[in-house]
Amino acid sequence: MATEQQKYSLKTMLTFIVPSFIGLLLFMTPVSYQDAITIPIAVIAKGLQANIGLWLPTIISVVVCVTACLSILSKFWQPQWLQGHHFIRDLFNVHPLWILVRILGAVFIIMSLNQVGPEAIISSSTGSLVLNDLLPILFCVFLFAGMLLPLLLNFGLLELLGALLTKIMRPLFNLPGRSAIDCMTSWLGDGSVGILLTTKQYEEKFYTQREAAVIGTTFSAVSITFSLVVIAQVQLEHMFAPFYLTVCLAGLVAAIIVPRLPPLSRKKDLFIDGSARDQELERKPNEQSVLAWGLDLAMKRAARSGGINKFLSEGVKNAIDMIFGVLPVVMGIGTLALIIAEYTPIFTWLGMPFIPFLELLQIPEAAEASKTIVVGFADMFIPSILAASIESDMTRFVIAAMSVTQLIYMSEVGALLLGSKIPVNIGELFMVFILRTLVTLPVIAAMAHLIF
Repeated sequence: MATEQQKYSLKTMLTFIVPSFIGLLLFMTPVSYQDAITIPIAVIAKGLQANIGLWLPTIISVVVCVTACLSILSKFWQPQWLQGHHFIRDLFNVHPLWILVRILGAVFIIMSLNQVGPEAIISSSTGSLVLNDLLPILFCVFLFAGMLLPLLLNFGLLELLGALLTKIMRPLFNLPGRSAIDCMTSWLGDGSVGILLTTKQYEEKFYTQREAAVIGTTFSAVSITFSLVVIAQVQLEHMFAPFYLTVCLAGLVAAIIVPRLPPLSRKKDLFIDGSARDQELERKPNEQSVLAWGLDLAMKRAARSGGINKFLSEGVKNAIDMIFGVLPVVMGIGTLALIIAEYTPIFTWLGMPFIPFLELLQIPEAAEASKTIVVGFADMFIPSILAASIESDMTRFVIAAMSVTQLIYMSEVGALLLGSKIPVNIGELFMVFILRTLVTLPVIAAMAHLIF
């Protein structure tokens, strides 16, 4: 071990230790804030939101409208000042479908901000909900998490933890060890931060197309804080401990089974540029312990980190990429999904085939419960709102746990994934959503019968 340490200078060691320690504190240290468990980066984001909250809808509306306008300019007129820098060009020169989504987001946000237009678009359960409740916290999270994410990515922390956790993550989930960090960050803090972390690692060739798709749809877990909000909505907050145990168990079962089924199993094990993973890079040298190997990888990463200038440059790019690239998509697709959920019977019809399944699982009020199952694809919170009128405690418990473990909802996680470079489309996300529902419901029902 001494010879390993002697290979690296004190500067390299400190380059690994100091930023990594700060990254751990900010992204993975549980703290109590306003009677809830969260992570410091989420506390900082909420602090900014509290201070400039009144201005945020206007600021976000400007961002979404500017994105739509520059996307149209970049695609159809291609001015030199937009094409001259590859980062700016890639941000605004996107596929025509995404330009349409960005335009839709801009139209929805102008109408919602000014409260002009059809009630279906601007109501407090559709466009205004996305603009005033969801986008402000996403804006603040993206700003700080994007700026500070290189603390986790650039200085060797993920290399060390990846080496230590590969023996668990590979056999169980067929994923690199470093993916455990995405899950921990989501679980303690916010699923959007987990997706941001996954997206950046996919773009930097740490994850293959299959791995990024699996991690984004499986490990962007719902935070402890939001789980508490959901169980409180169905008036069962006194049962939070068994509820969260059920959520974790069902989520673990889904994480093992769903990635082994299509469409996730059909994703290619190729990086974003089409190259294949070198398996030798994940194989520990026989003469080294796992810890020594992990430290060696971490030091090599720290040595080529690029210092403070690269840290700041990448942080700013991360924040701009997420704020301008993702917020318009969340506004467009999220509002559209909520309009369908609130003003059409489509999700009720889609839930009807689940009635026999719920009856087979001996869930009381199966017909009422079926209406909540597919609507979770629009927004995770809607099933709990609908469940509040159901009399059976067991059924409300099952619906609350199911809504959290379904994980894919278009008002946030789904829209974030579609707005990223992770190779998934809306049809695949719906298939994953249905598979997660079918896999987790029996587990949740079994736990519910034990508890009630």
